[in-house]
Amino acid sequence: MPADTEEATSTDNTVSAGDGASEVVAVETDKVGGDEQVEISEGASDSEKETRDVDVDAEGSDQDDSDEDSEDYLVEEGEIAGDYLEQLLDVLDFDGDIDLDVEGDRAIVSIDGGDDLTKLVGRKGEVLDALQELTRLAVQQSTGERSKLMLDVAGWRANRRSELGALGVDAARRVLESGEREELAPMTPFERKIVHDAVAKIDGVDSESTGVEPSRRVVVVKS
Repeated sequence: MPADTEEATSTDNTVSAGDGASEVVAVETDKVGGDEQVEISEGASDSEKETRDVDVDAEGSDQDDSDEDSEDYLVEEGEIAGDYLEQLLDVLDFDGDIDLDVEGDRAIVSIDGGDDLTKLVGRKGEVLDALQELTRLAVQQSTGERSKLMLDVAGWRANRRSELGALGVDAARRVLESGEREELAPMTPFERKIVHDAVAKIDGVDSESTGVEPSRRVVVVKS
């Protein structure tokens, strides 16, 4: 019998209260598609109803607390990263403002404002990638947990994200018109993900990665 139509038979459980008290609580259990629901009849005492309400409220409260704890941890990651980068900028004698944010499941740290900051980006973001990894290691050393924080310098990643998104859309449209697959230039994992996300928004085309690092690239094909 299919799981979504399977039903367990109802069961009445009798609960006696006190010296021969006649109050009876009927508990009906239905199981449909693996979800169990328990209903307490109108004969249930107020204390039993209150207990169920408290259980539901506690479950929602636990979820809220978990979300808050997760965000607090990411904020802590950002602050640790900010302190590390401040010291690094002082050593290098670079000027820059550090901004901290949380996006999804990762901390976002940005350095802006200095005239020499492009030196911390390097050719195709190579210096920035290395600096990001060093910052993640500094956070891990402090928290004991591996960090997924994202570091941007002088808006380089934000600008690159915009460029790659447009590149993915343009390639997808060309493939739709010609019907021929198109290989893009080699990219980093960060860059390939942006292109994949952009192509996924266009109906009728798919994308995949091929090759090995550092020559791994995105291929756009008609679906």
